[in-house]
Amino acid sequence: MGYRSLLCFALSLFLLLAAPVRALEAQPVSSGSGNATAGIAGGTIGDIKVEGNERIESRTIISYLGLTPGARFTQADIDNGLKNLYATGFFADVQLLKQGNALIVRVVENPVVSRVAFEGNDRIDTKDLEKELELKPRSIYSQDKVQSDVKRILDIYRRSGRYSATVEPKLIKKDQNRVELVYEITEGPVARVEKISFIGNEHFDTTTLRKAIRTEETRWYKFLTDNDKFDPDRLQFDQELLRRFYNDEGYADFQVKSANAELSPKKDAFYLTFVVEEGPQYKFGEVKIANELEGKEKPNLQKLLTTKAGKIYDASKVEDSIDAMTKELGNHGYAFVDIQPKLDRDKDKRIANLTYVIKPGPRVYVERINITGNVRTLDEVIRREFRLSEGDAYNTAKLQRTEQRLNNLGFFEKVTVKDEPGSAPDKTVVDVDVKEKSTGEINIGAGYSTTDGVLGDFGIKEKNLMGTGQELNLNFIMATYDRQAQLGFTNPYFLDRELAAGFDIYRNYMDFTRESSYVSDVKGITLRGSYALQEKLQHSFYYTIHNNTIKDVPSTASLFIQDQEGTFLTSAVGHSLSLDERDNKFNPTRGYYLSIAQEVAGLGGYDKYLKHEVKASYYYPVANKWTLAFLGSGGNIFGFSGQDIRINNRFYLGADNFRGFEIAGVGPRDTGTRDALGGNDYYLGTVELHFPLGLPEELGITGAVFTDAGSLWHTDASGPTVFDSNAMRVSSGVGMLWTSPFGPIRIDLAHPFVKQKPDRTQILNFSFGTRF
Repeated sequence: MGYRSLLCFALSLFLLLAAPVRALEAQPVSSGSGNATAGIAGGTIGDIKVEGNERIESRTIISYLGLTPGARFTQADIDNGLKNLYATGFFADVQLLKQGNALIVRVVENPVVSRVAFEGNDRIDTKDLEKELELKPRSIYSQDKVQSDVKRILDIYRRSGRYSATVEPKLIKKDQNRVELVYEITEGPVARVEKISFIGNEHFDTTTLRKAIRTEETRWYKFLTDNDKFDPDRLQFDQELLRRFYNDEGYADFQVKSANAELSPKKDAFYLTFVVEEGPQYKFGEVKIANELEGKEKPNLQKLLTTKAGKIYDASKVEDSIDAMTKELGNHGYAFVDIQPKLDRDKDKRIANLTYVIKPGPRVYVERINITGNVRTLDEVIRREFRLSEGDAYNTAKLQRTEQRLNNLGFFEKVTVKDEPGSAPDKTVVDVDVKEKSTGEINIGAGYSTTDGVLGDFGIKEKNLMGTGQELNLNFIMATYDRQAQLGFTNPYFLDRELAAGFDIYRNYMDFTRESSYVSDVKGITLRGSYALQEKLQHSFYYTIHNNTIKDVPSTASLFIQDQEGTFLTSAVGHSLSLDERDNKFNPTRGYYLSIAQEVAGLGGYDKYLKHEVKASYYYPVANKWTLAFLGSGGNIFGFSGQDIRINNRFYLGADNFRGFEIAGVGPRDTGTRDALGGNDYYLGTVELHFPLGLPEELGITGAVFTDAGSLWHTDASGPTVFDSNAMRVSSGVGMLWTSPFGPIRIDLAHPFVKQKPDRTQILNFSFGTRF
């Protein structure tokens, strides 16, 4: 081979070897592909240069990279450096290039957010949305943060019930690498609870169970409440309310198997379905106390138990018994006790044997009580519901009772009570978090009854006035024969005691022209108070002063009524004692109620009398959804200091309280004018059976058969035209009650088969009313 040929071969070999090297030096070290850097794994960095940065200093970028000039690097070092740079959120793109022994870091910075705006948010304030955002003005923009903020905004709308809301982020580019971020929001309608269904309920109908939970079905007139708005937290609380309801009714094995919320395809309505397993109803069997406390003088706890053998199992009475025993043991120096009810069920006999196991509790004190979430409600309103205070011995039963009392206030959608470790092993911190709800109500009602004629009412109520827990209400009633206006105020913790005190200012205009040929116009004020002697034993007292005007008495009216025309001042004080053991105040199926009331007038004013009245009722479930009710009442009023009882202070019977007779259709009467004169003594008894009519449960229609018996007699008026007899009157009949979407409707047909000749009878008694 010649010299020229050898030189050409060497040059060709050099070019062949140099080409891959030049290609390698221009190749990016990393842009997301692992193979692109495989060829340079290992080496030494002579220098690090940063390109493309405008706001962020080069040394800051190099510090995040984690590589230093003069150091050797590996593929893992390159990967970690890239991850670190992307993790800062400062960069939209990062490339690492190797040129010779220098490492080039080429970056594209994310823009700075100069402004964040919202469009279409009519229902939620901009400030409330801004609080939740991660991207704020002067922060670094990144796509991940935008998507995260979109999710946060949607979560806010879902919490407010708007599940069809959409959020579209728009980016407006500005100079100097700045952007404006605009969230275009379509809020959509609130997804209301269209229907609440129950599966597996055999002993209680759907209407009863709907009343037991907090969530309500939507109606057009419920625009002032949020209870018909779907809330996942409220759904959880509803399950607890169902458990309490069934446990209080004796169903100790009750379970909510599932609670499903199905969103409609249009995302504007929810359909709730509770699948329940009721289990058998138990009665208390043997009730014992296993006291493991040390000490010679142990109090007699058996007398404190409200759980009695043979009675229907009631979880609320178990809790009441635990509260009573805990308090009694505390009074005897046993501060640290743990009382746990042990239930031994016999499903065949449907008996639940109960043992209260009393053990020494851990010596832990309440170090501090923290309350959060109460933006409007004052701390003291929440703290006064606590059954334990800071510094007290920690007690689980008292803490559970506290949570229940806070829920019963009706001020909060959700109450969470937790205990956390304190500053020492023998101390604990109680954390209470509440979620407030609207406590204001506006009620608009309409109806008709054979007693009052056409009726309309309007009321405004605030149950948590200015966050103090006090109640203020204003009510107006307009009816054909009755007009009323009332302003009332109640402080449930007067003088920081469990004493409810308040006042009512009122005016009542009542037209008795049909019955007694006069009109009554009463203007007055009442000061009242009440307190609980026991859990279900209530004592109430009041003082009232009012002007009562008897007017519009025609010349054809009874002389005994004409003599009473004029205005008279009444000053009276009274009290009542009531014991309520009914399972439900509005639709009882079991239990009893007893009330005794007295009123004395004569502390100033014109009227001087002493009035007594007693009322009682008893309810017994004879079969599933069949309830037998016994009701009775009686009263007496007599004047002193030689004064007769005025016509407006007497008792009257008829219509709603004695079916088969007109209003004031029973009792003393002027036979010449047929004017009812009222009576000073009365008694009344009712036996009534409620039963299903075999119609679909969803209709809410039930039937009733009843018998009313009683009498009204003794009037201070006397003369040849005055009829006054204490003979018993008796009527019987049938009735139908419809819990309609427009309110309760009741129709009674009664026949008075024992009556007196002057009595005024009425076969049909009808009442209809609704409140919006």
